[in-house]
Formats: sequence, C-alpha cells, structure tokens
Amino acid sequence: MKDFKYYAPTEVIFGRNAEEETAKMVRKYGGKKVLLHYGGKSAERSGLLPKVEQLLKDEGIEYVKLGGVVPNPRLSLVRKGMEICRKEGIDFLLAVGGGSVIDSAKAMGYGLCYDGDVWDLFIGKDIPKACLPIGCVLTIPAAGSEMSEGCVITNEEGWLKRSCDYDVARCKFAIMNPERTFTLPPYQTSCGVTDIMMHTMERYFSHDNDMLVTDNMAEAVLRTAKECVFYVLDNPEDYEHRAQIMWVGSLAHNGLTGCGLEQDWATHQLEHELSGMFDVAHGAGLAAMWPSWARYVYKENMKRFVQFAVNVMGVHNNFNDPEQTALNGIAAMEQFYHAIGMPINIKELIGRDITDDEIKEMARKLSDDGKNVIGGFKRLAQADMENIYRMARG
Repeated sequence: MKDFKYYAPTEVIFGRNAEEETAKMVRKYGGKKVLLHYGGKSAERSGLLPKVEQLLKDEGIEYVKLGGVVPNPRLSLVRKGMEICRKEGIDFLLAVGGGSVIDSAKAMGYGLCYDGDVWDLFIGKDIPKACLPIGCVLTIPAAGSEMSEGCVITNEEGWLKRSCDYDVARCKFAIMNPERTFTLPPYQTSCGVTDIMMHTMERYFSHDNDMLVTDNMAEAVLRTAKECVFYVLDNPEDYEHRAQIMWVGSLAHNGLTGCGLEQDWATHQLEHELSGMFDVAHGAGLAAMWPSWARYVYKENMKRFVQFAVNVMGVHNNFNDPEQTALNGIAAMEQFYHAIGMPINIKELIGRDITDDEIKEMARKLSDDGKNVIGGFKRLAQADMENIYRMARG
C-alpha cells in the first residue's frame, strides 16, 4: 500500500427537491453576486434554470447568466465568462449542468485568480494558487467533477484538450437530485456510465495489489454502475437506479477508489486527443479506446486483469489458464459496451477509418513531440501511443 492523502471537502445535498437548497448554499459559502453558468436551452426548458433563478432572487442574491457550454468545453467561452465576471464584480460561480459546465466554471475560477493567461495553467507553465468559489447543481452523472479536483478544457487553437487538476477548484457544494436526470437520452446515459466506470478503472489497474479495502470499494462501484444502467435504459424514470448511478458517479472520482494505489490514466489521455481531434462524446471515446489499451498492457500485471474479469465482469476463473481469463474479461467488457450502445473501436465511434496521419498527429500531441510518456500501469512512449491507436482502428 502506498502512503496517501485523501481530501474530499465538497458538501453534498442529495435527493428529491435538493435544488431547493441552492441559494442558501450559495449564501453559506459567501456568494453575493453569482455567475449562473449552464449549457444549452434544455436547462431552461426543463424548468431547472428558472427555478434556480427564482431561488437566488428570493434569497436576495444578484446573478448574471452565461450559457453556451458544449461537450468538450471551450477555452473561448471560459475567456468570455472571465470578462463578464470582472465587469460585473462576480464573487461566486454556480454551475447548473454536467461535467462540461462544471469544468468550464472551474477554468474561469482559476483564471479569475491568476494574473497570466489561464491556458498557461492547462499546459503546465504555472500552477494555480487559488480559484473563485464554485458550487454546482448536477444534471448529468458522468464526469464526477462535482466532487473532484478535475477540470478539462479544449483550446480551439490546435484543438488541444488539456486538464488542470488542483484541489483549489473543488466545488464548495454539490446539489444532486436524481429526478433531474430522468430526461437524459439513452446515449448520454450510457456515455455517463462509461465515464463513471473508467474513473475507477484508471485507479484500479495498478501494480499495488495490497489495498484490499480500496479494491473492494472500487469493484462495488464498478458493479453498481454496470448493473444499474440497464434499469434506467429500460425505464428512464427509475428513481432508485438513477440515484445509485448519480451517487456512484461522485464516488468514482472523488479519490476514494484510488487510495493507496499508483494510478494509470492512460486511457483518458489517449481519449482526450481523440475527442480533441474529432469532438466526440468523452464516454464513447473511452469505450472505443479501453479494449485496445487493455490488450496492449495486460501482461504487465495479469493478476490484476484476472481479478477484474472475475470480480467485476463475472467471468469464470480458469485457474489453469489465467491469461485466457484476463482476455475473457476484456471481451466481456466489450460485450457490455455494445449492450449499452457504446463503440469498442474508433471506426465505430467516428463512422470511418482513421488515417495513419491522424494517428501520428494524436500521438505527437499527446507525447509533446516525444518528450512525454503517459500511464502508470505501463509507461507508454510515443510509439506505444501510436500502436494503441492502430489497434483501436476497428
């Protein structure tokens, strides 16, 4: 077991009508003038955004609205939001939406407390020391950004998708009402569950085999997400299983399932280049990449893949052939992805063959022209990245 620090300071209000507490929570954490940040018109049509506006008015809290967040949130909107915040004297950021909206708010929060170009923080030129306080009303369980330090932004200049993950950006509070997820389309629901599971799988595939309690929690998170998704795809208004998915989405990415383990995150980084180039849904991109990553690295710690196959995917343990058990677990994961409408290779994801030039460009960007390696389970250099992209062609 590795030494670790665990930090999860976000206050959670969970359940039916949880959004009623929004304005009081903003007030609790010092908000006097709020930027109300959201995505498209669905937030208005659903009635959630008008409700939050009324709650803020009733509490005597001023606010300014900024919508327009898209999946793979854009740096240009972050900069626009920063301009509005400075002009209006905003002191609190309230994100109403999913991970993209929360990440966009986090990036603004970083930038508003930083003297230089906010993008410098995402490319590692500097480290954020502070962040404007943020709260969220979650509508899409997927990214886990409501309880994590994670923040991912896409720069349209070069279509670079980069992260800036520091504790100062953690939300002060997260409002979670599973009823607000009833209207999610099936594809978005499946993408969300895929993302949730990958957040724990990136931690689970490790060479540290002596953290039994973390393994048990991680496997429970994975099994819960895997089992509950079929109920909500069949009945979108199944509160019980929507609630399990919403809560497990936070647990999967608040650090709990990685305590004491060396983590990997190669699949996420490989996918970031994929969605940066093709602007695909993040969860679907993860599903397209993971099987090829898994087949490329499984021999580094076959015992770990056997454990995953048996304890998570329910594969029979062939004690005489552990390699076959490991491979059967990967195949079972592919079957699960297909069962919930996810792709298992890039061709299924984007609808065409990917070119050698595109593969080389993604690997070049990810490796920073060969200077960087990624992954903890197996260290991957530029040539390895290219190999995995080729395996994932389909």
